[in-house]
Amino acid sequence: MMYVGEIPWHRLGTKLDQPATAREAITAAGLDYRVQLKPLKTDDGNDVPSRKAAVRSDTNQVLGVVGNGYVPVQNYQAFGFLDAVVADGGLHYHTAGALGRGEKVWMLAKLPGQIQVKNSADIVDKFLLLSNAHDGSAALRVYFTPIRVVCQNTLSLAERRSQGQGVSILHKGDLEAKIKEAQEVLGFATRFYDDAEEQINRLASHYPTQAQLSAYFKELYPDPEEGKDNTRAQNVRQELHRLFEEGLGHDEPSIKHSTWVAFNAVTEFVDHLRPGRGTNDVERASRRLDSIWFGTGARLKQKAWNLALDMTLAV
Repeated sequence: MMYVGEIPWHRLGTKLDQPATAREAITAAGLDYRVQLKPLKTDDGNDVPSRKAAVRSDTNQVLGVVGNGYVPVQNYQAFGFLDAVVADGGLHYHTAGALGRGEKVWMLAKLPGQIQVKNSADIVDKFLLLSNAHDGSAALRVYFTPIRVVCQNTLSLAERRSQGQGVSILHKGDLEAKIKEAQEVLGFATRFYDDAEEQINRLASHYPTQAQLSAYFKELYPDPEEGKDNTRAQNVRQELHRLFEEGLGHDEPSIKHSTWVAFNAVTEFVDHLRPGRGTNDVERASRRLDSIWFGTGARLKQKAWNLALDMTLAV
């Protein structure tokens, strides 16, 4: 992994001066390997004609098993289509890394401008998150990923109809097509962040009752089936109430006790306090990143966002 600027909260990666190209970022992040397709054989030596192994060139690790029609998108190809936008100052490569054995790679790119919540000191930066999977599990996609500066919470604000799945990129080889793809992505991003700013300010201008707040947290962390121990759910909800009062940046007068703060109590818990699994700190950080961007953490934050918007419309 590589990063630009301050050390990320997960403390992973190599610090780099502002990279000008995707290839520079990829090299610093240790992602300058290729993915090759190799034939598969059974234990007794028989060919498997319909499948191939996607193999990482530098370690010979098998990243996944794919069909014969699968064509790898190499790491420099996956992110390089944005180079033209970076060159004209419309975007900055910020962070890049890999998850697992390298089967999933990602890069954060920072867009110019910020969202200032209710004209306060609460600032949200605008990012694109690019992700590609070498195991055939997902296409090359771009997600719109706002990050709240004060606490580095990654916010999941996708529209309901997209289900948080981002924008697929159809990779074409010529430079003109790549520039067009990048411009289309920036167009999507502009519309997304214009809508996001309006919705964030709506949350920040709504103040839930205690009953609404309790119901909101219980919808996200409900009690288990009758007869089962509900201690964990109660403890999480208690922690969410604490974060609502004491979370990072929640004492800002213009947003205090708002639905925006309730939503950020959830994002702070998911990103920074939710227990992670792994045998060491690096593995736990990697799995947490995978969860908050692509897994159960992202889905929980998406649900929290939609429920928060619903709460502002409740009579």
